[in-house]
Amino acid sequence: MLKGKYCDKDKRVYIVDTTLRDGEQTAKVVFANKEKTQIAEMLDGLGVDQIEVGTPVMGGDEREAIKAIVNQGLKASIMGWNRAVINDIQASIDCGVDSIAISISSSDIHIKNKLKSTREEVLYKMAKATEFAKEKGMYVSVNAEDASRTDLDFLITFVRTAVEAGADRFRYCDTIGLMDSISTFNTIKKILDKVKIDIEMHTHNDFGMATANALAGVAAGASYVGVTVNGLGERAGNAALEEVVMGLKYVLGRKVYQDPAMMRQLCLYVARASGRVLYPWKAVVGTNMFAHESGIHADGALKDPRTYEAFDPGEVGLTREIVIGKHSGTAAVIRKLKDKGLAIDNKIAVQLLPKVRSTAVSLKRSLSDIELVSIYEEHMADKGLPVKRT
Repeated sequence: MLKGKYCDKDKRVYIVDTTLRDGEQTAKVVFANKEKTQIAEMLDGLGVDQIEVGTPVMGGDEREAIKAIVNQGLKASIMGWNRAVINDIQASIDCGVDSIAISISSSDIHIKNKLKSTREEVLYKMAKATEFAKEKGMYVSVNAEDASRTDLDFLITFVRTAVEAGADRFRYCDTIGLMDSISTFNTIKKILDKVKIDIEMHTHNDFGMATANALAGVAAGASYVGVTVNGLGERAGNAALEEVVMGLKYVLGRKVYQDPAMMRQLCLYVARASGRVLYPWKAVVGTNMFAHESGIHADGALKDPRTYEAFDPGEVGLTREIVIGKHSGTAAVIRKLKDKGLAIDNKIAVQLLPKVRSTAVSLKRSLSDIELVSIYEEHMADKGLPVKRT
């Protein structure tokens, strides 16, 4: 567990879910409007603090879905995403959202090659858009796209300009996931040492470090984290909601205000809506999180689950599973058969193991309960011994 002067366990961390905006920007993913309202309702039930619902200026179905979510009367704040363009912001306001995200590139590679602009023009547009949104009574997050490749001195100027224009929050975007945890921590700390503003971490997973970088930012003082369910998002995706919430609780030791028991159900729904598989090995919510086959691991988990489990499976809506297969040991075989009401001692279990393992190898998979019971019954019959029940 990370400790130190910058890890303030009493400081609340707010969860900003952008599944309906950045998550839907995943290639080949489209949510139906009904799915969007259902996801928003489930996010709200889980206890997400803010839901970034989409880009209102797109109009059409996007606009209608956003309005429908606004009209659901959710407890969570509802945020619309915008470019630093007045018409975008007005479209968000017209949809009834209570919060505005204003996004503009801050790195030189983006400013020169994408925007065909200058640093000065970027600051001007961002400030004018922020001032307009604040005049309309909106909560405003100013987002620096590609912040992780932005000259740090200019980025601090960017943040100061946002604060002067009235911004409530600064979103630090590691847009192509290039940061590492140490650099992230140091950068966020440097920004906060220079400018006093709430910082949101928005991290991408191109190198598999989105969740780690998000938590590093929190350890340095960021108080908001942008996430998506299952880590959906552009390219390799974003920091995953389920990983960040449980990481905050068990890695950083923070109090969380979300209900983890709903996570598995939410992740399954979003997986189906997005046409993606929720793989068994998915961190936090995958079924393999609490599946034990290796003899040493299964034995340890049976004696005390804490030996190989970071938290109780029921906390995220899962159950523990003892798997019988090539790597199983006697403890797992005994437990499985006893759970089926069969009496078995260690001597019999040792005799069963070679057949259990060879069967698993021949089938190239773990064994079902029926297959294990069949091996046991055949063995007892071969030995001329009665099958005993507990």
